[in-house]
Amino acid sequence: MKSYVKKFIIFALLLILQGCSTKTISMINYSDNNEFSTSLDYNKIYNNLLTQYKNWRGVKYKYGGYSKNGIDCSAFVQRTFKERFFIDLPRTTSLQKELGYEVELDRLASGDLIFFKTGFKTNHVGIYLKNGKFIHVSTKKGVIISKLDNPYYSKHIWKIKRVLY
Repeated sequence: MKSYVKKFIIFALLLILQGCSTKTISMINYSDNNEFSTSLDYNKIYNNLLTQYKNWRGVKYKYGGYSKNGIDCSAFVQRTFKERFFIDLPRTTSLQKELGYEVELDRLASGDLIFFKTGFKTNHVGIYLKNGKFIHVSTKKGVIISKLDNPYYSKHIWKIKRVLY
């Protein structure tokens, strides 16, 4: 195989593995306060998230995917915030984890981002609903609702970020 074809294939694979989009603009105003916002309607946030879930339920996981033909966790978070809250979030978990401010597990509110460390360099993200449940894209089941007290997820919780306030 010619060297330029090999270089092109390597370059294409790197782009796919990056799972990236260059859109990293965020319209969120951040503070150091980790209390619940009195100006937000958390029931409305929850209902918007449920509507998103109903529209995407069962869509299969696809690394780097961004459509109903297949989507990954960070793309689902990005699309959900854009479609339901009109907020632009970055495309990747590595950039999404930099947003907002950290909150403790016992202070979770609807719309908080929950990050999981599932491997040495592997991260996962979901969106908290309420009552210990979150919406995310499972590699095996696609877009689903899971419980945080599931031993797998509770063991891998890494950080929680509040971006809606």
